[in-house]
Amino acid sequence: MVQLVWQADSFMRILSIDYGKKRSGIAVTDPLQIIANGLVTVSTSGLFDFLKAYIQREEVERIVIGKPMQTNGQPSENLQRVEQFVNRWKKAMPAIPIDYYDERFTSVLAHRAMIDSGIGKKARQNKALVDEISATIILQSYMESRKG
Repeated sequence: MVQLVWQADSFMRILSIDYGKKRSGIAVTDPLQIIANGLVTVSTSGLFDFLKAYIQREEVERIVIGKPMQTNGQPSENLQRVEQFVNRWKKAMPAIPIDYYDERFTSVLAHRAMIDSGIGKKARQNKALVDEISATIILQSYMESRKG
């Protein structure tokens, strides 16, 4: 009989970012990387410090950041800011890789998810909640793409 033995501390989370000009939504997997959950929305100016502090508390394997593109495949105006953040991260924290993932339609999907879940109109206007849900959709989509 084969007995499976594993240590909970040998598993690491994946964290995702829906990077915005003013605020950024953050989502994270469980340590087994089975499901994505919204974590928080933070001021983009404090994002770097938030991530560094979070990584000191939790083991993170990698970060996935939404790559802002227009529906026609051209870069959106936010891509330059995202690339600056990614370059800063790679220099300061090279041990934790950061990957891009296409974020087209995540805001639309986030609004649809909010409507489908029965969240009221006033709550749907909460941009911070939309950003967090968008980060969750980016992360869940990223995880599903790795399965295939």
